[in-house]
Amino acid sequence: MTALLDVRDLRVTYGRRRGAFRAVDGVSLTVAPEETLGLVGESGSGKTTVARCVAGLIRPDGGGVHFDGQPLGPVGRRPAALQRAVQMVFQDPRSSLNPRMTVAAVIGEAWRTHPSAAPGGDRAEALHRLLADVGLDASTASRRAGDLSGGQCQRVSIARALAVSPRLLVCDEAVSALDVSVQAQILRLLDDLRRERKLALLFISHDLGVVHQIADRVAVMRRGEVVEEGPAGDVMSAPRHEYTRALLDAALDLDDGTPEQTGTTRDFPA
Repeated sequence: MTALLDVRDLRVTYGRRRGAFRAVDGVSLTVAPEETLGLVGESGSGKTTVARCVAGLIRPDGGGVHFDGQPLGPVGRRPAALQRAVQMVFQDPRSSLNPRMTVAAVIGEAWRTHPSAAPGGDRAEALHRLLADVGLDASTASRRAGDLSGGQCQRVSIARALAVSPRLLVCDEAVSALDVSVQAQILRLLDDLRRERKLALLFISHDLGVVHQIADRVAVMRRGEVVEEGPAGDVMSAPRHEYTRALLDAALDLDDGTPEQTGTTRDFPA
């Protein structure tokens, strides 16, 4: 299948001269339409830098990012259609929302920025449908981030991204700031939305166990490079790289010492 997202030989350096640090060093990966690619690695591995390049928030030093065959430059220079097509869900749901704005205003701002994606007809009814799609009731529209739980804030962030009808969601540690039970709910929501809206996901996490629950394929990053990539089940059951094995050991259930063999990557805890 033709790649929807195609990242080729991506390189990003922070700092200059002697203090320069190569955060991403020749990373290549693809995401197919309606596929979830899990990009996993410990803090400092470069995975968030890759995510921000895809979202257009960082300009790479070398290599490139293409979406549906078109080059993706910085977000401010992307055609409106490409800006809408790639949306990001950030790690800290509360800080990613303007505390002065109601949820209705947050979603309304997305529609004002991209009027071609705004719904016709009754805007309030469209807002309530969107909130229902992410598991929030209509009363949430009049509330602000400070009135909501972390899980509710993340649902609002997901709704804001969905408001402009994207084709790819870049989820940067989107559940790491949440309680374990809430993590499972958000993972289930993202997977349901992927299927219902025919989305592709680039899902970034430091936790291979979390990635295994949602990803079709997994790419493992270490020190700015992809050291292993493959179907999620294969990477979990027979990791080839020692670093992947170390990440897997950290995610295993200590009671039995083996990953859960479910035959699917979609078995979310209750």
